Amino acid sequence: MRLWENAWAEFVPFLYFDVEIRKIVCTTNAIESVNARIRRAVKARGHFPNEAAALKCVYMAIMSLDPTGAGQRRWSIRWKPALNAFDITFDGRLSAGRR
Repeated sequence: MRLWENAWAEFVPFLYFDVEIRKIVCTTNAIESVNARIRRAVKARGHFPNEAAALKCVYMAIMSLDPTGAGQRRWSIRWKPALNAFDITFDGRLSAGRR
C-alpha cells in the first residue's frame, strides 16, 4: 500500500494518456526479449575488431527475430493506433521527425 501512495503522483498523469498509448507503454516484454537476444549474440561473439562488425552482429540478431517477415504486419497492426494517439497527444511532433 505504501508503494502506491508514494508513487501515486507519478502514476496519475499516466492515466490521462489514451488507452492505445497505455497498452504500448505497458508491454515491455517484446523490448526485453529483443534486448536479451542482442545481448546473447554479442556475448557469444566476444569482441569485435571494429564498429561495423558490432553493428553487423546486432543487425543479424535483430533480423533473426523474424526471418519470414510476418512480424512487420503484426507490428503495424499493433502500433498504428498508438502512433496516431502519440501524434495527436504530442501535437504533431512525431510526424515532424519523419519529414
